[in-house]
Amino acid sequence: MIKDNQKNFSRLHVLIDIIVIAVSYIFAWTLRFIGPFSANAVRARSFEQYMLLLIVMIPLYLLLYQAFTLYTPMHMQGRRLVLSNIVKANTLGLLIIISALYIVGESNLSRTTFFIFYIVNICLEWGVRMLIFMVLRDMRKRGLNQKQMILVGYSRAAEEYIDRIQQNPQWGYVVRGILDDNVPAGTLYKGVKVIGRIANLLVILPANRLDEIAITLGLSEYYRLEEIVALCEKSGVHTKFIPDYNKIIPTKPYTEDILGLPVINIRYVPLSNTFNALVKRVMDIIGSILAIIVSSPVMLAVCILIKLTSPGPLIYKQERVGLHNRTFWMYKFRSMEIQPESQEKKAWTVKNDPRVTPIGKFMRHTSIDELPQLFNILRGDMSLVGPRPERPFFVEKFREEIPRYMVKHQVRPGLTGWAQVNGYRGDTSIRKRIECDLYYIENWTIGFDIKILFLTLFKGFINKNAY
Repeated sequence: MIKDNQKNFSRLHVLIDIIVIAVSYIFAWTLRFIGPFSANAVRARSFEQYMLLLIVMIPLYLLLYQAFTLYTPMHMQGRRLVLSNIVKANTLGLLIIISALYIVGESNLSRTTFFIFYIVNICLEWGVRMLIFMVLRDMRKRGLNQKQMILVGYSRAAEEYIDRIQQNPQWGYVVRGILDDNVPAGTLYKGVKVIGRIANLLVILPANRLDEIAITLGLSEYYRLEEIVALCEKSGVHTKFIPDYNKIIPTKPYTEDILGLPVINIRYVPLSNTFNALVKRVMDIIGSILAIIVSSPVMLAVCILIKLTSPGPLIYKQERVGLHNRTFWMYKFRSMEIQPESQEKKAWTVKNDPRVTPIGKFMRHTSIDELPQLFNILRGDMSLVGPRPERPFFVEKFREEIPRYMVKHQVRPGLTGWAQVNGYRGDTSIRKRIECDLYYIENWTIGFDIKILFLTLFKGFINKNAY
């Protein structure tokens, strides 16, 4: 049923890619030698000689698409990941072709043609996959091309899995029922019924053409896991395990193989990798130096205004908690009247706070008061992007009140961050802020940092919640 359909669809997808690659290449040649890019083109090779390269290019690109998981069902990856993999596969393909032409000394083939092919092929591959995705999603919403499955074990994991399947009909899953030894037959959860005991599995499978089994045992039943996995595998049906540890390990873990022993790491933090951390640190040093140079006229003007409008120092320093729970002094332009440290360190500013100076209100609203933190970044106390650092008093308070709050200290705090560009600054939900921080920590990439910095330029500086 679905397995056969999936095999046939994969073969069809390969055939479609062959056509897309050939069409992209012919279109690129046409643009270069006949179309708008033909003005300065030198046709040293014939059309036929160019087309002969498809004999090598098509297998190459099909292998690259396979390597970059482009034949995995799109609904299992997400559209952005698929686009990213298309770009990666085509970039590597272009580099291989250009390098090969250089190695064999072929100088008569137009490099511009291959660069045009690179752009055209990315666009067409993405367009075709989006079209396929929309067609399949529509089919599944109408009840076609669906995966029939049962769940083994009634638990929180089973309920959450059913929730997600019903919220995403484009995935094409239909849960036919649940097998459980502790919940009475006939029990319903959102239309999915408990249809019997786990031992009935081998009786149910021959009578129902199922595509998948999902083991969704509760934590208290894990002692039976080996027995139930063996039972499921006897059926010959594809089996997957959905662990019931969402409350214990609420984010994506990752596994290591220690000489054949699987070890589950509770949290994946890309910046724990030395190379990633080094790349980010280099980016911070270069970025902070450039930002200091560009913003130096603004900082000079702010210094003059502070000095003219209120007595006291230009720079205000405050103890914050950073990487590995170590404290550091974070710098800001002084935006408030001088006050005793005992009063200052245990209270946030409030709306129309009388302690804020006139120029300070403007600085806080536009985030100009945070420019001195560029020197914190240069020193290594902070990063351009990361969770915002908090004062020790509030860290002690929140670590007891908010689950996973302390995880944010596994990376350097940032001048801006994912929470800030999503509007969680100042007097906003701490829980939502931590959710954004955890998402950033576990999904960090250089591209994600660049995206946050880009968004900061447009909506990250103006702080409506700053008082």
